Amino acid sequence: MSTRLIIVGARGRMGEALLRLAGENSQLKVVAGVDKGDDLLAVVDQCEVLIEFAHHSLSAGLAQTAVERKKALVVGTTGHTDAERKAIAAAAEKIPLVFAPNFSVGVNLLFYLTRIAAEKLGEDYDQEVVEMHHRRKLDAPSGTARRLGEILAKAAGGTYDELLQHGRHGEVGARPKRTIGMHALRGGDVVGDHTVIFAGDGERVELSHKASSRDTFAAGALRAAQWVRGQKAGLYTMQDVLGLN
Repeated sequence: MSTRLIIVGARGRMGEALLRLAGENSQLKVVAGVDKGDDLLAVVDQCEVLIEFAHHSLSAGLAQTAVERKKALVVGTTGHTDAERKAIAAAAEKIPLVFAPNFSVGVNLLFYLTRIAAEKLGEDYDQEVVEMHHRRKLDAPSGTARRLGEILAKAAGGTYDELLQHGRHGEVGARPKRTIGMHALRGGDVVGDHTVIFAGDGERVELSHKASSRDTFAAGALRAAQWVRGQKAGLYTMQDVLGLN
């Protein structure tokens, strides 16, 4: 039996990729694609799972709609405020909800490997995150880069806000211990590059992922939609979908 989907943000670049790939999968059925100006409430009862790749300001309201109509939800938008994140987490107490900064299988393996490397290498290795995206991306750093920073901060026994340093300028002095450097590059049509650097004395370890097509993110989000259908209420990540947790 196919999983019935509604794509929110259907006219965006990710929305178009989701519609195309879902159309090639016999186990999925897109009952509607909605975007700005469309009436979601007129079609929402036709689906089992909502997938959102639109704008972070819409996610909390969409999550509330999913709760009211008892629909599973996959959120792939990034750039959420703390209040928006809390609203999404609150909705996940009542519905199954996958909330991930990146749906690529490779990137989620990068998350896993970053945690292992941070735990094994420890404070003797300075940590830097470098990401690059196309010139039209609105938020910085990317949601994926933020998640990498969160993983590093947790391994160091701190929080993202405590340990992150966004870029450097001027006479900043020697690099403090436990600082996590974050650098966002923008240009061209880059789909998404992420590198985590562990720099020690005499050696450097780098973990990198480079995406050449949005299809890898769309395929992962569709995989998440199939997985989340029938799950109990809870806040899940792509790590759960892939069995990496």
